[in-house]
Amino acid sequence: MRKKVIAGNWKMNLNLQESISLISGIKNGLRTLSSNVEVIICPPYTSLETASTLVKNSHVKLGAQNMYFEESGAYTGEISASMLKSVGCEYVILGHSERRTIFGETDSTINKKIHKALASGLLPIFCIGETLDEREKGITFDVVKRQVVEGLKNVDTENMKKIIIAYEPVWAIGTGKVASKEQAEEVHAFIRKELIALYQSDVAEQIIIQYGGSVKPDNAVELLSQPNIDGALVGGACLKVDSFLGIIKAC
Repeated sequence: MRKKVIAGNWKMNLNLQESISLISGIKNGLRTLSSNVEVIICPPYTSLETASTLVKNSHVKLGAQNMYFEESGAYTGEISASMLKSVGCEYVILGHSERRTIFGETDSTINKKIHKALASGLLPIFCIGETLDEREKGITFDVVKRQVVEGLKNVDTENMKKIIIAYEPVWAIGTGKVASKEQAEEVHAFIRKELIALYQSDVAEQIIIQYGGSVKPDNAVELLSQPNIDGALVGGACLKVDSFLGIIKAC
């Protein structure tokens, strides 16, 4: 049985005091819930060090929202893997659709980041997914396959076991639209099939594949009950204690 993993991507939201309040609420709420779900929070960089202190010795793990693939140097505004490790991060989100569409990140760039994260001891949450235009053109599987193959290029079997994949249909992120459980499961099953082709079935069956895209407490149960959906990468709903805990409870 693969474990369920719920990760909250705070995006560019919450200042330091707001972050402290949210983390405190999440920790308090988790005391009354089963601990068989792995919970990850991904605050902005400005809150990471404080968040690390707050989640120490709790069930909550800490992740960052992005990183650069170089170790150091003249890269104004960027953050390295070693910097994230130094403030207590265990995970890092890579390849999010907003990084792809707004900031122009390519499959090649994301692949470099994945290799750097793994070499630095960070666990990647590797995001993939098609746009509305790509879905309407009927090329969802082509897009997802390309992103998987190119993003994981030269990642060996042992390192692949450390990666979480997050399928996020771009048309469902922050729009209130949600892929039906059938649509989501169909793509998750396809991703696992591609992982079998790349890494064989025993490895592919271990890989956690999250769903992301307007996940809320009221749709979480039907999504998370699908055989190939192993958790959720949550956006807006992770910014409020009750809604984030509601999704965790749905697991």
